[in-house]
Amino acid sequence: MKIAVYPGSFDPITNGHLSILRRGLDIFERVIVAVAVNPEKSGLFSIPERLEMINEVIANLPGASVDTFDGLLVDYVESVNSNVILRGLRAMSDFEYEFQMALMNRRLKRRVQSVFLMTDYKWFYVSSTIIKEAAALGGDTNGLVPQVVARRLREKFGLPPKTK
Repeated sequence: MKIAVYPGSFDPITNGHLSILRRGLDIFERVIVAVAVNPEKSGLFSIPERLEMINEVIANLPGASVDTFDGLLVDYVESVNSNVILRGLRAMSDFEYEFQMALMNRRLKRRVQSVFLMTDYKWFYVSSTIIKEAAALGGDTNGLVPQVVARRLREKFGLPPKTK
């Protein structure tokens, strides 16, 4: 079975992330959404909250699962019997950073490969950071994130529930 690891903070998961995940599942039999645990960094959503949202979002995606990791990504990749890191790219600036990371990961573990998928054009501008900033100011994030995430963002920022 060919397994890919799709790492990130996913704070929160966006429709852009889901697009990469779905396309990854077209290539790999299994894709593990690996939420990075960094005790030095506090996110908007706790790790358990992120896992809960991701689990809800991927419930109907056969082959998708979610897990957490800390330490070196390449060590985690090998621990789940994989040798593939799946990454999404939005812009050239993403590529420059991801290229450096891929080279370092290859230096650390020669057998671990990075596979890059370009984001769909409609998600080009979407990032977790922009989503959080918009939501914090009362912006509508519907259509940019899964419904469960939009609802949790409204709750987190004390905004009224979305009306139909």
